[in-house]
Amino acid sequence: MDSFEKMEIEVKACRHCDAFLPLGPRPVFSIHPKSKILLIGQAPGTKVHKTGIPWNDPSGDELRRWLGVDRDVFYNPEIFGIMPMGFCYPGRGKGGDMPPRPECAPTWHQQMMTHMPEVKLTLLIGQYALKYYLGNRKKKSLTETVRNFESYLPEFIPLVHPSPRNRMWQRRNPWFEEEVVQILRQRVHHLIQ
Repeated sequence: MDSFEKMEIEVKACRHCDAFLPLGPRPVFSIHPKSKILLIGQAPGTKVHKTGIPWNDPSGDELRRWLGVDRDVFYNPEIFGIMPMGFCYPGRGKGGDMPPRPECAPTWHQQMMTHMPEVKLTLLIGQYALKYYLGNRKKKSLTETVRNFESYLPEFIPLVHPSPRNRMWQRRNPWFEEEVVQILRQRVHHLIQ
């Protein structure tokens, strides 16, 4: 067994925040040493928790549309590495799901990234990933950060979360589809050819 496989087994067995998880731990991620594009989202919802398949919900459908890829390409870990800010379903809050558990990213992300040396582009999806990875480089708002996506290239593309709850945001910000999604698709297709 190599070091990647050992690390993967260790992450899947993680129980750091067991006491805070209403459905119990079930770390959901998909990475490979040859991953070219890394997706860092928020945390699994109940459907993803149940199936154990990342982005296996309406948000995933919208994300795949933005990327211009089908499920076969999306779920090929040699193309897309999927590593959320929180690996397990965090539970329900007043306005939707709770934020990702704060233990996951500092505990696992750097270790996992060392096993993905071929990543050429990281997509930061939603406010938690933007805050963690961009720090003081992010703009005053999520909208402003996403609108200025080109200033984070070639390493990152910041994105709003593709949740159905954000459809209104997309309608109010047509530049996102016209500019960001177009560049995103170009970058992705260039890297997966």
